[in-house]
Amino acid sequence: MSFEGKIAVITGASRVIGRAIAEVLAERGADVVIADINEPEAQTTAAEIKAATGQRTLPILVNVSELASCQKMIDAALAEFGKVDILVNNAGITRDNLIVRMDEKDFDLVIDINLKGVWNSSKAVVRSMMKQRYGRIVNVSSVSGIGGLPGQTNYSASKAGVIGITKALAKEVASRNITVNAVAPGYVTTALTQDLSDDIKDFASRITPIQRWAEPREIAYAVAFFASDEAAYITGQVLRIDGGMLLG
Repeated sequence: MSFEGKIAVITGASRVIGRAIAEVLAERGADVVIADINEPEAQTTAAEIKAATGQRTLPILVNVSELASCQKMIDAALAEFGKVDILVNNAGITRDNLIVRMDEKDFDLVIDINLKGVWNSSKAVVRSMMKQRYGRIVNVSSVSGIGGLPGQTNYSASKAGVIGITKALAKEVASRNITVNAVAPGYVTTALTQDLSDDIKDFASRITPIQRWAEPREIAYAVAFFASDEAAYITGQVLRIDGGMLLG
């Protein structure tokens, strides 16, 4: 699976899953745009991936909740590399709480970043992909968007919406040789999950048949498949990467 000559934009690319995705794509030959709201971390990540792989990298500051910021991200990538072949919509946050305790602002913020962010970045890139008659868009959803999880009405809603965008956009752009797919991770060792209580971590492991959490690169490998030419006849699909969590 080679990405030589391909240009990939990854949002939320400076940490954990996003960084793993950028590393895997670069290791297989892609030049990568490290897009993140944390500019210093994006610069550091871009430099480290370039040093490790020899691929061209471009750090970009982006706030995915703003369409104009996403358009600047894509415009910068086009100016630097001349095209964008792959967009990975990975940026996301959590603001978990029971609905009776959840502030409206925490609902709105999660929707704006996790859901509207996917729409914004996709809208910004899709015209250029249509012109070149080639593109791969991979969205990072969650098992929470499929089965729902207590304390995550905001997060579950946002990630379910990502699945809806994935399926609708796949139908819109398929005739232009653009595929749109999603991965739905279960519990992954990330900054978002490290602060969970031991009881929750133990429960999560017990309900996962493989009885462990995923490593970030295990998510990245699935994203790389959807982004590859080997997956050219697959679109509008959602792949659960959950260790069997939602079986049955």
